[in-house]
Amino acid sequence: MKPFIDATAVEQIKNFRLPKYEEIPNVGLFLEQVVKYVNEFLEPLGNVSLTGSMISNYVKKDLIANPIKKLYYRDHIIYVFFIAIAKSVLSLEELEALIYNNGRKYDHRFLYEYFTKEFQNILFYAFGINEEYEETELSPGQYRYLLRNTIITASHKIYLDIIFQQEISRIEKNKAEKTS
Repeated sequence: MKPFIDATAVEQIKNFRLPKYEEIPNVGLFLEQVVKYVNEFLEPLGNVSLTGSMISNYVKKDLIANPIKKLYYRDHIIYVFFIAIAKSVLSLEELEALIYNNGRKYDHRFLYEYFTKEFQNILFYAFGINEEYEETELSPGQYRYLLRNTIITASHKIYLDIIFQQEISRIEKNKAEKTS
């Protein structure tokens, strides 16, 4: 039995969807537009967000390709989504290893579609929305398991962050009521 989680939080997660590959703008967005776009999608996940300086640092670390004339396109943005979610459970070096190996083995669109489908499946499972999840197909190999386990860990971390935030709020409320 999962600990009590606020019905509003479960409803937000139930309605959560990352955009499909073809829905992501490919017209070129400036850095602050990318930040706003990505953070609006990620808002239901709680503490999962990025700043412009974080994205710039990921570009400097070669985790995201350099923008083209200061503009970010679809293939830039898919990496921003992945990094925003994975950064809470992976170090920069681990992110680099995962992106370097998967990004060169698979097509960007294929990887993003795998990531979004697997992330939603596991996130819904972690929040008790689905009783079980089906593993999304990706060819066998060490990096498939690294990617999948990153998604599992990030999904459960999001769940725990939301649960603990609710518990901390309840404790603070109880303390405030006792002192009044």
